[in-house]
Amino acid sequence: MYTAMNRSCAQWTRVLFLHNSRLSGGKQFPIETRGLASPPPPTNFSVGINKRQTDISDDGKTAVPSSASIGRRDPLDLSFDNAEAAFRSKTTLQILRAYLVFTLCSSNYLVENNMKLMKLGKKVLGKRLFKSLMKATFYGQFVAGENQQDIMPTIQRMRSFGVKSILDYSAEEDISAEEAAEKEMASCVSTSVAPDTAAIAVDPAANSPEADKRYHAHREFADRRQNVNSARTYFYLNEAQCEKNVDIFLRCIEAVSGTTQSTGFAAIKMTALGRPQLLLQLSEVIARSRRYFTEVTGLSADNNILQQNASPAIFEKRFEKADILTDNVAVQKWLQQMTYDQKGLIHLFSWSGLIDANILLNDLFKVPNLQTGRMEPLITALSPEEEEMACNMLRRLNTIFSAARDLDVRVMVDAEQSYFQPAISRLTMELMRKYNKEKAIVFNTYQCYLKETYNNVVLDLEQANRQNFYFGAKLVRGAYMEQERARALALGYEDPVNPTYEATTAMYEKTLLECLMRIKEMKTRTNERRIGVMVASHNEDTVRFALRKMEELGISAQDKVICFGQLLGMCDQISFPLGQSGYSVYKYVPYGPVDEVLPYLSRRAQENRGILTKIKKEKRLLVTELKRRLVKGQLFATPKGEYVPI
Repeated sequence: MYTAMNRSCAQWTRVLFLHNSRLSGGKQFPIETRGLASPPPPTNFSVGINKRQTDISDDGKTAVPSSASIGRRDPLDLSFDNAEAAFRSKTTLQILRAYLVFTLCSSNYLVENNMKLMKLGKKVLGKRLFKSLMKATFYGQFVAGENQQDIMPTIQRMRSFGVKSILDYSAEEDISAEEAAEKEMASCVSTSVAPDTAAIAVDPAANSPEADKRYHAHREFADRRQNVNSARTYFYLNEAQCEKNVDIFLRCIEAVSGTTQSTGFAAIKMTALGRPQLLLQLSEVIARSRRYFTEVTGLSADNNILQQNASPAIFEKRFEKADILTDNVAVQKWLQQMTYDQKGLIHLFSWSGLIDANILLNDLFKVPNLQTGRMEPLITALSPEEEEMACNMLRRLNTIFSAARDLDVRVMVDAEQSYFQPAISRLTMELMRKYNKEKAIVFNTYQCYLKETYNNVVLDLEQANRQNFYFGAKLVRGAYMEQERARALALGYEDPVNPTYEATTAMYEKTLLECLMRIKEMKTRTNERRIGVMVASHNEDTVRFALRKMEELGISAQDKVICFGQLLGMCDQISFPLGQSGYSVYKYVPYGPVDEVLPYLSRRAQENRGILTKIKKEKRLLVTELKRRLVKGQLFATPKGEYVPI
């Protein structure tokens, strides 16, 4: 049987070694792409300092940069039509490569058959020649390199032109749809016997399988890659594979610390760290607990219990009325373990205990039955092995974020499908509570194509305020829209997706504005900066909206509370002009071996095919810059950056 303890000790030895070497002023060791071997010999590149040049200062107050640290600043053209600013960081060969790649992405035949063609090319050309071809085209456009050493030139070049990096090790399995479905179904079905759902319900119909089928695996949608072009998918194999994923994430965090002068981000997915079944069951528990809350109190909890400001006294009165409180020690203890403050309830259960104290899920998620007074489970029963897997997942999360905190690196938890997301967001908020006490280390991702996004952000902002921790958010439009709609229609539950593109745009802007208003209020009241938001969008109108509202509300780039993000190789006309004008901007930087990032490259091709209007503009700007260089005699000029990222 796989021994997680030994693996965990090895991971922590590695993290502590790196952390101590930084504290002692020693040099950083390069991180290889595989294994947890002993540290390799030191290299000569410089490392970050103990205190990060952070977007949120250590005391949460606005910091004034010195003139020496600002570097060159250019005016911003809000039309994002400045070809010279967009491609100033690129050589002429890189511009020609970008034009070729975007032209190929415009071909429906090539995009629809891209994986077949890449595999055929590898077979015909041989591994070495195929690798060279990919690096000269798609790989070179969208991926920074194979390992930490390879990506250093790209990171340093972008940084010298005002753009920082989010690192993501993007190697992934290339498996068939049938294999993916088999793995998913095997990892989403409990080996335990489910309890009688009528026994755990206040209203027997309320917690029925029909009401919660959204949170159960269905073979038709078991391959979670279907109709998803812009997000990586992890499939559960075993606990050993999850430990390997932890190692990958730790190396990514170490790479951020060692290559970005501690200004970058790392990105993780929770489905890489445990059985998806556990996330499904936790999401189901959240839905059931809201219905239980409504049944007991008569108050609506469609979005969240926290918003009702309900006192635990309401539960006491209801239990007394049901005659289940007197002389019932278990019910009295349950009342005492609620999470609440002076305003009222925050959670029915001690989620912090789940993160901090390894409380068993079967023990934590119980509620008093109003008819019998017995404590009944809200969660489908877990076997001892599944409980151990749940503990392993939480341990892995703590390992990752403890390392991130020690190495002063921020980590984004990527959003996933809506049937996983309630659990992912809840766990991420508890990780924020634990690790964001002094600065924003943990960032949650919010998909604005979902109808409930605005309410979720408002409630999470409120929890951060009431429990006094830093709030970090990345706002995206979302990656799973087509899949979500098809699944909701087939299974007969409400479509979670906004009805139109315009409605998603309105949701994005409303959610962002709420964050900006909270930032403005906090800045005016205490001059603190305890909210950080990344506007992750390739949409020029969305970026313009953010800039306009920042100006209207008196939020400057120097406040370092708003940053922008785009993918490497895409929308340079947004990223680089923003960075060169003094805004905080990031590129999402994938890296990994050529053979293992082919699925990622396939998704990039498909995503670009889906935004032909944007590709048309980028191609026009690329041609404009080529003509400018030809006229100016700069075709062979070497890009040299004079910018310092904020």
